[in-house]
Parts: sequence; C-alpha cells; structure tokens
Amino acid sequence: MDSQSVKAGATVSFASRGHDAGKKINGRTRHLLTDTLGLLLDVLVTPASTTDRDAARVLLPAARKRLPGLSRIWADGGYRGHLQDWAAQHLGLIIDVVRRSDDVNGFQVLPRRRVVERSFAWLLRSRRLVRDYQRRTDTGEAVIRWSMITLMNRRPAAQHQQRPAPARTA
Repeated sequence: MDSQSVKAGATVSFASRGHDAGKKINGRTRHLLTDTLGLLLDVLVTPASTTDRDAARVLLPAARKRLPGLSRIWADGGYRGHLQDWAAQHLGLIIDVVRRSDDVNGFQVLPRRRVVERSFAWLLRSRRLVRDYQRRTDTGEAVIRWSMITLMNRRPAAQHQQRPAPARTA
C-alpha cells in the first residue's frame, strides 16, 4: 500500500483538491493497494492534504470486505503508528511498515515497496493519469481501474506473440 500525489488539472474544483506540503503539490493523492505482483486490488483518490493514515482508514475496511483473504499489508512509513493497532484490532490485518535504513544516503530499493511503486509507474504510462483531470474523485478511481484493466489485458496478448512458432515437419 502506498500513495502518490499528482497535480490537478484546471477542471478539478478547489473543494476536491488539497495541498501536499511534503511534496509541494496542489492536487490529489492516489492511494493504491496492490497484490504482490503489483496488480491493483483497490484504489482511493483523496485531496492531497489527506494523510496516508486517514485514507487507509477508508480504504482498508472496503478492501477487507471485498477481499476476505487479505491478511498482511506492506506499507511505507506514512502508515505507521495508531493505524497498525487499529487495523489489527478492527480488521484483523497486519500492517508491516517497510523502513529505510538510517545508515544509507541517497536512493535505496526497498524489498516490498518497489512493487507498488512499479504499479504507479505502469499507471503513469496512461496519459490521462499524469495529471488528475477528473472533476469527481470516483471518476478518477474509475480511470485508474480502467487503466489497470487495459494493462492486464495487454499482458497475455504480448506473451502470446513472443512464443516461437512450432517447427513444421514434412
């Protein structure tokens, strides 16, 4: 589970956008819950001023209802604290926070976080998702789902085309 802040287009109302002070972005935040392959399980779009912990309190109960087998979630440092206790007590979910080592300077690939970061990169291939142009947040969520469905549909076709043709026998 992770979040991504994106700038909002001119069509987005001021009521549904916010300011992410950490990233200095005026727009919306996309909160993704993916499986271990990076495929989308659930999504929530909020104003950028919404914290990760507050969005998770909305996203996780809905995901838990739809996915009863969900038991463990890997997340970044924005989800630590009371959310871990709340999720364990109310939803029966274990939230493992993957932290960066304090010893390392610069970029470091983290074991489980790269999966959801890769999903964000896949979504940004869709031009409509580089910015948030939708007037409503539920429409933004639908565009993200649509983009992921398109991505997942293209994979089997690409794998089928890469297979060599069987050798002909005379």
